[in-house]
Order: sequence, then C-alpha cells, then structure tokens
Amino acid sequence: MTVDIACAPAPVADRASLVVLAGLVAFPFLSPLVAGPSVNTWQSFVTGACLAGLLVLMPTAPLQRKMWIWLAASAFFVVLSDVGRVTAILWPTLGVFVGIGAAASIGAGAVSGQGPHARSVAVGLLVAGLLTAVLGLLQYYGWAEFLGHLTTSPSEGRAWGNLRQRNQFATLINLALVAALWLYASRRSRRTGWALSVAAVLLVAAVAASVSRTGLLQLLLIVGIASVMAWRERRELQGGVQRERLGLPAPWILLSAIPLYAAFHWLLPYLASAGAAVSGTGMLHRLQPAVVTTDSRVVLWQNVLTLIAQRPLTGWGWGELSFAHFATLYSGPRFPVILDNAHNLPLHLAVELGIPAALLICGGFLWMVGAARPWRERDPLRLMAWGLLGVILLHSLLEYPLWYGPFQLVFGLCLGILWPASPKRPEANARKLAARAAAAAWIAVIGYAAWDYTRISQIYLPREARMPAYRDDTLAKLQGSWLFSRQVDFAEVTLTAVTPANAAPMHELAGRVLHFSPEPRVIVKLIESAELLGRDAEAHAWAERFRVAFPAAFARWLDNRPDDAPEL
Repeated sequence: MTVDIACAPAPVADRASLVVLAGLVAFPFLSPLVAGPSVNTWQSFVTGACLAGLLVLMPTAPLQRKMWIWLAASAFFVVLSDVGRVTAILWPTLGVFVGIGAAASIGAGAVSGQGPHARSVAVGLLVAGLLTAVLGLLQYYGWAEFLGHLTTSPSEGRAWGNLRQRNQFATLINLALVAALWLYASRRSRRTGWALSVAAVLLVAAVAASVSRTGLLQLLLIVGIASVMAWRERRELQGGVQRERLGLPAPWILLSAIPLYAAFHWLLPYLASAGAAVSGTGMLHRLQPAVVTTDSRVVLWQNVLTLIAQRPLTGWGWGELSFAHFATLYSGPRFPVILDNAHNLPLHLAVELGIPAALLICGGFLWMVGAARPWRERDPLRLMAWGLLGVILLHSLLEYPLWYGPFQLVFGLCLGILWPASPKRPEANARKLAARAAAAAWIAVIGYAAWDYTRISQIYLPREARMPAYRDDTLAKLQGSWLFSRQVDFAEVTLTAVTPANAAPMHELAGRVLHFSPEPRVIVKLIESAELLGRDAEAHAWAERFRVAFPAAFARWLDNRPDDAPEL
C-alpha cells in the first residue's frame, strides 16, 4: 500500500475543518434521538441534516455515467412496483436514493485528496466507532444508566451503542477498524501509530462484546485481507519498489487480532457480575452447528423463497413483504413474527420487486465491481472505500443495514470514491453553487418531514404529554399527512372500536393498514368489521391466517369473544 498523504502538519484551518466534517460523518451513528412510532425515523432526519452540512462544506464531483444509470434503474424498479398504489412508503424510499446520490457526489469530490476532505471520512468513522465501543462496553456491564436519555440501557451482557441492534453495532465497529487501518497507513508520526494501535484493541474488544456472528465474520475478513496486503507490501519492498515507509503493520500483528478477540470473548463475561448468564449466549454457543442450522434466519429465508416462487416476475410490491408473509399459509415451518425484510438484500429485492429486477440491480452492481478489479487496487483511499463497502455488503447478506441512514451515508460516500467521473475543473464553481442549493432544498425537506413526523407522533403519546394544540381531537387534526399517513391510519384503526355504523369504513381502513403492519390489533378489526358486513367467508379466512401467524394472540382473542366466534 503506497502512501499519498502529505506528512507535513495540517494547517489550523484544515484541522478545524477536519473536526467539523468528521463530526458530520460520525453524528448519525451517535445520535440518541428516538421518538414517535418508528424507531429509526429521527436517525434518518439527523443523517439527512448531516448530509446537507457535508454538501455545503465538502467539494462535490460527478459520478461515472454507469453509476448514475444503476442508481436511476434501481429507483425505477421501486417506482414500477408501486404503480397503481402510490403508497406513502414510496416517497421516503425515493428520498433515500436521492440521499445516496448526494453522498456519492461528496465521495467523488473527496477523491482529489485536497485538504481534510478524504481524511474526514476515516476520522469520522473512527470517532463514531470508538465512542460507540466505549458506550457498548458500558452497556455490556450495566453501567450506562448514568447517561440517561443520551443512550439506551439494554440488559447486562448486551452492547449496541445508540444503534439498538448488536449486528449494526458490530458493523460500525468494523467500519471504524477499516478506517483505523487507513489512518495507520497514512500516519504522520510514530505517536499516531501507537494511538491507532490502542484504538484497534478497543475496537476488537467491542466486536467481542457484541457477540455478533456477522461482526466476527467481518473481523476475520478485514484481518485476513489486510494481512495479505501487508505481506504484499513487504514483498514489493524486497523486490526493489521504492517506498517512503511501510503502510500497514506486519502481517503477524494484524493476525494477532484473532487470538485477541478470543481472549476478550472469554474475559468480558468473566469480569461481568453475571458472567455465567452472559457466557451462555456467547459466540461459541452461537456457532454450534445445531444453533446455526436451527437459526430463525433459515426459516425466514425458506418462507421468503416460497413467496418469491408465488410471484417470481413482478414480486409482491415495494414494502409488501410483511403482508405477503401474513397472508401466506406455508406447508413447512413459519417465521413467527412480522416479517418486513428478507434479511438478505438480493432475496428482499426478489420478493418485493421480482427476480428480473433483482438480477438487473444485483448483477449490474457486481458487473461494475468486477470491472473495477478491486483485487488489483493500490490506491490507499480506494482500498479503504472497498473495505467499508465490503463490510456493509456482507452485513446486507444477513440483515438490512441499508435501511438505516448512517449506513446509507457511508455507502454513498464509498460509491463516489470508487466511481468518480473525470473531473472538469471549469465546472467547480457551478457545482459548488448547485451543491449549496441542493443542501438548502434538502434541509427544507428534512425540516418539513421532521415537523410532520412530530405532529403525527402526538397520537402515540399520553394526552398530557402532547403539544397543547393536539390534546383534543388529535386524530382529526392529523389527517392529510403526506409522508406518514400509514402511521396515522394505524393509530386510527387501533383506537377506534368497530360498530355496525362504521363497519364499512373500518373494514377498508383495516385492510389498508394490514399492508403496513399486519399485527393482531389490526387483524381483529378486519375480522370484526367483515363479520358485521356479513362477509363470513372472508372473516373466517382472515381468522385462519390470524391463528397460524399469531397463535397465542389468537387464543387470547377467542377467550374474549362471544359464543359466535369462528370455529377453525
């Protein structure tokens, strides 16, 4: 790995800029803001605001045409799957594509390597990873309560920072580890190298605390690939290649991360007050063949493959997986909870958009990756981007990090770094003005969405906690939301009793909400309204699906039903 970063001390202005830019990259991962019916909505708003800041402060550049075509085609397939419905989920999804495209333009602008722009991405990820690692270890030992609303306090033995999921926690930590390797390769002093080595030890400890199989696999791949690169560096040096200095640590130092992880895996639960309870759900237990083969993800993927087989060409429609899962009676085991994502990106695209669309989206991306030949890469910044992209895509084969704002931001930055168009210097001023205009428009969109979301969230609060203007006739005042109508419909259907007078509108509303969240409270309203309308066959059909999907809730419902409950 060659080094293309100047070793001279950075000017004061560049240092201040680096702090601000790194903070904008890091804060989406650290934000504690959570409110309303959707856990990750405020995280998306924060990410959008930070993206707008990056648009103003960092240079932008165009992407290669094939990357724009790929992004546009992906968005087109989403829109195509929604034709005739135009559901509220479409607009936030298109906003995600716009945000990724904007982040990619920022990444392309950072390729020039001028000032702190490229370095801010790595520093931001490292800062986010280190702070999250410390927070995760505090959570692991049950010491995070003193932080109050700045974080959550999961049960002892769990670590997830402010990401509220251990796999996302582990992915952030591994993104930070990739960034640390790049910063080590471009270090300006021996002291910086030692500081980054200590940081890497903390990151490995955090991966162990996550007890994430995805995190362990990511760590093994990072260590393995970095060790090969370090070995290649030393081989080239022996072959007479001139270098300012070696970039990466020696291969044996990198490989020592594996026994270090094993040591932390044993030590962390041993030091915990509930060590026995924590170690019972440790990595060794989770890697046992019996646990892996019976993992709920296996059943989930089997169900998704069944759904794909039912509609292989067109898919079920964007955002329709949860409804499809509830409405289908499987011949084998059934994933026992509401299923709103396939936990595998290619499978999710296939089940919602259809196999042809999934093949074009995934195949097009793989073709671009193959054409870029990452295995021949030598540029340090691009190597870091490949590493970050690989960590996110590996996680995407097991879950859905690209449904969350911070990972979308990093994904877009990587696309821009890896597929920038040839720079056209005369257009630099025009691009700066366009970026600032785009940032202003984006802030306006985020501001409107945040206001609308705050408004519709009032119905999910106790009356005394609502804003004064929304304490009375709350539902009536929330109608007409453009972005969050599904959340309003859900509140209305769950709060309104079904009567003969409102059976028809409630039946239509419950049927619509069933596509948003097919949970027992909604299903009950759908069945009751169908019965009042004399649609007994339909009521029995939905009751059968209710019984299969949520047997415990169905049994409780039957216990509270009158004697005319459907016999199944």
